[in-house]
Amino acid sequence: MTSKKTQTPADHALCTHVTNTLTNYFETLQDEVPSDVYQMVISQVERPMIEFVLHKTEFNQTRSAEILGINRNTLRKKIQQYKITQA
Repeated sequence: MTSKKTQTPADHALCTHVTNTLTNYFETLQDEVPSDVYQMVISQVERPMIEFVLHKTEFNQTRSAEILGINRNTLRKKIQQYKITQA
């Protein structure tokens, strides 16, 4: 069972940014019908998020996985998938 975290001002700012970005995206589509929006967002956000956390933890995969809230093996797969290096 996971505990529900209280939303911080930083969480709210991120949520607002995502909402504004999606609003702009849908406005630029005009009459086009979007598809695969979830996959589009994940593909744009996941890699830089993982890279950022890895750099913040000096590439400590155990700590990075904890911060990201994912299993360490999942993180390793993502590092390989995105060809992320420590350089």
